[in-house]
Amino acid sequence: MADAKGPTKVPEKVKVACLLSGNGTTMSALLFHAKLADCPYEIVLVASNNPDAPGLGIAAAEGIPTFAHAHHGMDRRAHEEIMDAALREAGAEYLALCGYMRILTEDFFAGWEGRMVNTHPSLLPKYKGLDTHQRAIDAGDAFGGCTVHIVTPELDGGPILGQMPVAILPDDTSDSLASRVILAEYQLYPRMLAEYVGRQYRPDWLLDRVQSLALALPEVEERESHGSPGWRTGGKTGKYFAYFQDQFHGTEHVSVLVKTSGMDEVVGLSEAAPGTYYKPAYYGASGWVGIILNRPGVDWDNVAEWLGRSWRTVAPKRLKKLQDAADQF
Repeated sequence: MADAKGPTKVPEKVKVACLLSGNGTTMSALLFHAKLADCPYEIVLVASNNPDAPGLGIAAAEGIPTFAHAHHGMDRRAHEEIMDAALREAGAEYLALCGYMRILTEDFFAGWEGRMVNTHPSLLPKYKGLDTHQRAIDAGDAFGGCTVHIVTPELDGGPILGQMPVAILPDDTSDSLASRVILAEYQLYPRMLAEYVGRQYRPDWLLDRVQSLALALPEVEERESHGSPGWRTGGKTGKYFAYFQDQFHGTEHVSVLVKTSGMDEVVGLSEAAPGTYYKPAYYGASGWVGIILNRPGVDWDNVAEWLGRSWRTVAPKRLKKLQDAADQF
């Protein structure tokens, strides 16, 4: 049912690929979570460096495309290029590591920066690396647990997305603790992945991104306008250069409005790239264009450029000169 804002756009599923080397138990947790109606992601590929990995058979039985290429005897980067090509051909936007027993190069990390996640069987930053359960027991910890984090070149050192503690029992061994921690991982990993990849459609997250870009420009202040956040140059004579709109006046879009050179440019952009731009109600006639944000693959550098251009249309000359000087560095 439509609310006061009009019909709500059903977001496209975010495309996730899984990398594994073995049984695929954590991959299975992600895969079955993806079958839930409200899950924001879908698994588009399960790939492995081990053609005999049992996880590939699980994925195939569930109708998920698979890819495998053995790494034995290959240069590491050459193997990564083959794997990377398969991931991109599948349309993957994010990668989930599910027991992928390969050390990845910095070049591979760079290609998926901020878009690769993993689960680790400890409460990071404690016990990075191996033997996590025994190390927690030997230290006399009350809890072991697991962590889902963004993958970076630093081993088990990326930003933490979520954690789940698991109580250590008096007679626990490494194996008995591991058997319960893996159950916690099966619960935590799908939820954290869903929250992380689904954030790109949430109005609050999109507003934060636009807000940080707008406020990075010189002497900008945020003020509400007609019930929506807006940004203007400072002072009493300040003029608006951007507005944030969440399904405003019945549109399905979450967007940022910026100033163009005029109506001809608004029409041209809207017709040439209707998946990115649209003519907003009321504002469009005055030369404002809407940049759609609740869609896959938003180019945030392009959004930043538009905000800067729009800011220049209303900023006083002294501020433009300051920005021109800053841009030279």
